[in-house]
Amino acid sequence: MAGKKPRIALVLGAGSARGLAHIGVLQVFNENGIFPDIIVGSSMGAMVGGIYACGADMVMLDKMISKIDTRTFFDVKIPRMGFVAGKKISSLLDLLTKKKQFHELDITLQMAATDLLSGQTVVLQEGSVAEAIRASISIPGVFHPVKKEGMMLVDGAITDRLPVDIALKNNADLVIAVDVTFTEDRSIEIKNVLDVIMCSLDLMQKRHFEASALNTDFLLQPKVGNFASGDFQKSAQIVEMGRQAASEQVNDILAAIKEITR
Repeated sequence: MAGKKPRIALVLGAGSARGLAHIGVLQVFNENGIFPDIIVGSSMGAMVGGIYACGADMVMLDKMISKIDTRTFFDVKIPRMGFVAGKKISSLLDLLTKKKQFHELDITLQMAATDLLSGQTVVLQEGSVAEAIRASISIPGVFHPVKKEGMMLVDGAITDRLPVDIALKNNADLVIAVDVTFTEDRSIEIKNVLDVIMCSLDLMQKRHFEASALNTDFLLQPKVGNFASGDFQKSAQIVEMGRQAASEQVNDILAAIKEITR
């Protein structure tokens, strides 16, 4: 008699446009009957994971992103706490998450953000999913921070780029992490202010990533190192890199799931 279905935790890391590779990973998982019980995301990983948890079709999301000009969602203004006010992106997130609350979801969803006032990682898992995503993707100096319950929340990548430690607290039987930052093919090219900020955040998190990676059962690293942080117009190629990375390990993951259920 087979055992009960193992609890699978999927950790989706930060990486700006490179994080679109998470869409490809989820597509391949769905095609092979791998459905995570827990999703923990940081920054772009929080965005893709949150949208998925709210019931979005990953194939349709891929097609939608490839056809829209993401620049239209950046409401640039004279900076006070960030160049982008975030109202347009918030409206898009409301649409993609169907304005769902965390308690309405069928799976456990957690997102990492950073509280500027305390300097600590904050795990967002209550209230509006769209608002939590908005907080987790708020690159300091680019997006206005999200003020919530006495906190000033910004990008989760500052303190936890690949939040494996958060996933481990959920008593998962299998932890799968997807890193889109520290890939072997990584190529650093500084062209603009966003690249400077994102590269700085990457350097801050290198040691933490190396420690986190050791605690995963499977680590997927799509070959997106040659894509820049702002390469959203290359979404189709980035998603395909995610598909390739997942396809390379999917049989091993299925075998591990089968072994746990024995």
